[in-house]
Amino acid sequence: MRRGFRIILVCLLLAVTLPVRAQFREEAFSQNYQNPSDTTQRDTTDRLFSFEEFFGGVAHKRNVRIGTLFAGSTVFIGSQQIHNRQYWKLPIFYGGIAAGVGTGVYFNIRYKKSLAAYEEAFAADPNTTVTVDSRLKTYSTIGFVGAGLTYWSMLMDGNINYKRGEPSQHPGRATIYSLLLPGLGQIYNKEYWKIPIYWGAMAASAYFYSLNSTNYQRYKRIHNEATDPEISYSGPVSGETALYYRDLFRRYRDWSVVAMLGSYLLNVIDANVFAYMMDFQVTDDLSMRVEPAVLPPDGQYAWTAGPPALGLRMGFSF
Repeated sequence: MRRGFRIILVCLLLAVTLPVRAQFREEAFSQNYQNPSDTTQRDTTDRLFSFEEFFGGVAHKRNVRIGTLFAGSTVFIGSQQIHNRQYWKLPIFYGGIAAGVGTGVYFNIRYKKSLAAYEEAFAADPNTTVTVDSRLKTYSTIGFVGAGLTYWSMLMDGNINYKRGEPSQHPGRATIYSLLLPGLGQIYNKEYWKIPIYWGAMAASAYFYSLNSTNYQRYKRIHNEATDPEISYSGPVSGETALYYRDLFRRYRDWSVVAMLGSYLLNVIDANVFAYMMDFQVTDDLSMRVEPAVLPPDGQYAWTAGPPALGLRMGFSF
């Protein structure tokens, strides 16, 4: 009885679905409705970067998208300034980057020599008065940071001065602003209320990263001491407990990094999407209309030969 019921149910399903599938042509789902005569250039994802477009734009022989120019300038330093015909800025950026890198390398070499001298003196005499000059490490860090800031300023300057006279709201410019400085794209889009949200999310993620990283290092040290046979450990936290919390805070630390990167990425996507939607307007005339309709055979709906079909037509006005 149950088997007969299943057979009847399958037959009913086939009877319902097969005619529906036969009513539409296969070509209806593979047609290209793009007008062949339409040669309007649109944004596309089939070619994210083109060297021909980039170098042609730098040489002022063709138009170049702001995203392509920005991406190429991250490697070919100063390309944006050349494209913008602001050649006088090149010595400033080249000199700043070279000076920063040179300073960082110079003081880092001196710091390593100071550290090697200390280790050699300590090995010979544990009570040595030789010390490591930690200021050299600080000077080296300042040099590298200065080079990084100069490089960042070069990219920001190229984005600001890209193709003056274009429409005020440029999605590519808003995206790059948010890439270089989170929240700046929202300022460009005049959506100031979003800045505390993204900055708050990234600040909270950074805080929890620091907190979880500190606790992870703490329980890692306790676990190493508790499981080291050469150390007499008598702390209140056992090795098993330290292992559990070490892995827990390491996982929390990793999630904090994910949250920080997610907030940063969301800030970039938000700037891009809402810059595109800046010119999108919705009128007050929002309505929906449903009415009966006759679907003709062999018509614009790719209907196969046969009698007309009755249905419903739905329309939206906005």
